[in-house]
Amino acid sequence: MKIAMIGTGYVGLVSGVCFSDFGHDVVCVDKDSEKVAMLRNGQVPIYEPGLEDLMARNVAAGRLTFSDDLASAVSGAAAVFIAVGTPTRRGDGHADLTYVMAAAQEIAAAMTDYTVVVTKSTVPVGTNRIVKQTIAKANPLAQFDVASNPEFLREGAAIDDFMRPDRVVVGVQHDRAAEVMNDVYRPLYLRDFPILTTDLESAEMIKYAANAFLATKITFINEIAALCERTGADVKLVSKGMGLDGRIGNKFLHAGPGYGGSCFPKDTRALARIGQEHGLPMQITETVIKVNEELRRRMVDKVVDMMDGQVAGKTIAVLGITFKPNTDDMREAPALTIVPALIGAGAKVRVVDPQGRAEGSDLLPGVHWFEDAYKAARNADALVILTEWNEFRALDLKRLAKHMSRPVLADLRNIYSARDARRAGFLRYVSVGRGDYVGEETADNPALSIVRPGA
Repeated sequence: MKIAMIGTGYVGLVSGVCFSDFGHDVVCVDKDSEKVAMLRNGQVPIYEPGLEDLMARNVAAGRLTFSDDLASAVSGAAAVFIAVGTPTRRGDGHADLTYVMAAAQEIAAAMTDYTVVVTKSTVPVGTNRIVKQTIAKANPLAQFDVASNPEFLREGAAIDDFMRPDRVVVGVQHDRAAEVMNDVYRPLYLRDFPILTTDLESAEMIKYAANAFLATKITFINEIAALCERTGADVKLVSKGMGLDGRIGNKFLHAGPGYGGSCFPKDTRALARIGQEHGLPMQITETVIKVNEELRRRMVDKVVDMMDGQVAGKTIAVLGITFKPNTDDMREAPALTIVPALIGAGAKVRVVDPQGRAEGSDLLPGVHWFEDAYKAARNADALVILTEWNEFRALDLKRLAKHMSRPVLADLRNIYSARDARRAGFLRYVSVGRGDYVGEETADNPALSIVRPGA
């Protein structure tokens, strides 16, 4: 089967490469000729574990090519996927469909045979019907169907998510389109992965509803974490106790500085906007957005309070700035709020991130970049963990504390414990949803000293 993938961003590139690994002939299209040239040279413009090797293998097998010529890619394709950006529109929070509709117009002009035009981009409910109208108007003789095929890829684990999905959702109007989509996903169907066929609107809604629910879980546990700090409970134990309930599950119940990335912020705002347009406010989702934004400001306050209210002139080492580990994505990362706030308060900020520098250099002006956590912490007045990269999970805390000017640690991902920090020589340890440690362990003070905000 010939497949055209319009857009080589995160979703388009990963999907195109994986479809080629299914055995399909895939052409990935992008208007950026420099990006196309990079891909043809085997260079991957995003960081995703395993993607470069998988891409190279399928290019070598002749199943995967890259082009800036949309017309030739679409001509003769059985399925054409639209995988372009749908960023939040300024002013109203809705998804911007400019790129989706522009792609639909170009696809209409290029189709030669019956084609299924598949929207892979995350779009508001009703968009696929508009895509169908757009194509039909641009090319009244075109033989085609539209389909909605939302993506559920986690950055850092996207290939595994594509190859071993929890489910594949396909929204169609006619059986012929469903048959084509079944052929596209036949390798997954043969291995008994769930493929859910729905109408167009339900497929579109599933994407938004799923992301809003996951964002709600994250936000809920962060609110519980704040309450744990006031009451003396440990949010890690609370999360574990909740997650053991099969009705709740343990995923997305990890307290921290809030959600970020390319999906949750954008999709929660879009869902809230859809509700407003239909006269049915999504009150839970709107509250989730508000609480998540407030959470980041609380994280700044945690760091400032840890330093006795004074960060001006102080050197702070920040470990991790991408919104999550195993990606170079900085979109809506908590660091984009927390780091500028510290700099604005007069702090000198050092940053370490395995993959974040390429994007972070422009987004975080004024920071000093380091390749190594120990070098960044040397003579620093505070250490802050923002992203739980594996290399930050097994740090020699004693070595870090020994060479800091004033060893205090804000562990905003709860990687370590107050006991670990105390024994390593940190004078203060701050986490999320657990007691903060203040003071040193001595014969007269063998136990942890716990300080609860507001107590």
